[in-house]
Amino acid sequence: MITETDLRHLRRCVDLAAEALDAGDEPFGSVLADPTGEVLLEERNRVNAVDRTRHPELAIVRWAAANLSPEERAAVTVYTSGEHCPMCAAAHALVGLGRIVYATSRKQLSQWRTECGAPPSPVSPLPIQAVAPDVRAEGPVEQYVDEVRALHRRLMTHG
Repeated sequence: MITETDLRHLRRCVDLAAEALDAGDEPFGSVLADPTGEVLLEERNRVNAVDRTRHPELAIVRWAAANLSPEERAAVTVYTSGEHCPMCAAAHALVGLGRIVYATSRKQLSQWRTECGAPPSPVSPLPIQAVAPDVRAEGPVEQYVDEVRALHRRLMTHG
């Protein structure tokens, strides 16, 4: 069940995605929160042309692995503007992070790419559970879909 806290953190993820796009990156943003809802870390996409693996979810995984105990990692929630890619879903599961809440799905992103005539992603659009079946994931969250779609369309149609 999506809570008011979840919606607040997803709002920040969408804002971070817009910041990423404005900085020349793909529009993705993520927030890591503890069980009380306190933000531990927030990050946006930083792939540009330097390192295509600099996804915000992977930055969160690396930070959590270095700074949280296994028990703390299991209790956190990762919020993100877009469902984890297979690389990020695998990393999330491998370090034992808790719940994921995402605003939009990989399936939706694939559909938007097709609609805009963009080439398909080089990575299969697998859902989180196909890669990390024991990770609890919730999404998409309908109230953010149009806004995130608009960010991706801006990227795909204007570069």
